[in-house]
Amino acid sequence: MGRSGSLEDLLSVAGGALATLAYSISVSEAPCYARHDVERMSNHTAAAEVLLERKGCAGVITLNRPRFLNALNFNMVKDIYPQLKKWEQDPEIFLIIIKGAGEKAFCAGGDIRGAVVEAVKLAPKKAHDFFRREYILNNAIGSFQKPYVALIHGITMGAGAGLSVHGQFRVATEKTVFAMPETAIGLFPDVGGGYFLPRLQGKLGYFLGLTGFRVKGRDVYTAGIATHFVDSEKLVMLEEDLLALKSPSEENIADILETYHTKSRIDQDKSYIFEHMDKINSWFSANTVEQIIENLQQDGSPFALEQLKVINKMSPTSLKIALRQLMAGSSKTLQEVLTMEYRLVRAFMF
Repeated sequence: MGRSGSLEDLLSVAGGALATLAYSISVSEAPCYARHDVERMSNHTAAAEVLLERKGCAGVITLNRPRFLNALNFNMVKDIYPQLKKWEQDPEIFLIIIKGAGEKAFCAGGDIRGAVVEAVKLAPKKAHDFFRREYILNNAIGSFQKPYVALIHGITMGAGAGLSVHGQFRVATEKTVFAMPETAIGLFPDVGGGYFLPRLQGKLGYFLGLTGFRVKGRDVYTAGIATHFVDSEKLVMLEEDLLALKSPSEENIADILETYHTKSRIDQDKSYIFEHMDKINSWFSANTVEQIIENLQQDGSPFALEQLKVINKMSPTSLKIALRQLMAGSSKTLQEVLTMEYRLVRAFMF
């Protein structure tokens, strides 16, 4: 959603103890690749968890863990970042496409068990490193200098948001389900959530960040999370048309996306979330969690009581910190928000 700052800036603003922990991840960490029609990097497993391919003049990232809903883990983050930076400098690469393998998910979030829980128990430094590298990758996407197209088909939550919303183009389908569910697991809406959520219209981002509400289908576009909406059955054709472009400009890419978007008729006049926007704006304009809860109680409508029930199941600490995070993030740059979130996640977990 925003392009702000460089990786070096992000590390420099961290300051103090964080700066001593931050070491640069450079393109030199990635192995050298022979230049072929298809350029690929694997993480040395029988079935690579992320496919990084050069197709024509595009770099294509495929999150390749469909059995696990393409949940993002440490190795995937470690692989994607250096290749993304390499493609950014490659004069023969004109756009990036990122997608998820399978039909169920773009990326359902971070691999909490694999990347966090086990790391905290066995190797806390690795858990630190996972979040640091993930946030650096989020920042790199937000400041990427070439068109970045995220095909957010299926479940897109948490870490999946971080891989998509900061890029220039986000394409949703009728099967997209978007959410930031972190307050339900004792965390807060990270991966730059403090940046993009308060920039959604009205108080929608506060509602999504605190409740973990799932936005579906065309509402993902209407909310401003996606920039385009395309019928899922047309997604393969869209990708093929993008890959067929020769040395495309940003306008060429935008024109193709707009053409597919304009032709879509699915749920064109249907919106669930926006039937409730006036109330959401009223409830979540409060400056405290306690007042939000009181607003929901006083309203008493079925939708209000449903959200009250959800909030009452969330971690109280997470709710309070998330609200403060979103309020602070509304006036910060993306890199400032990611720095704040790194400090928060270290305080939460270690």
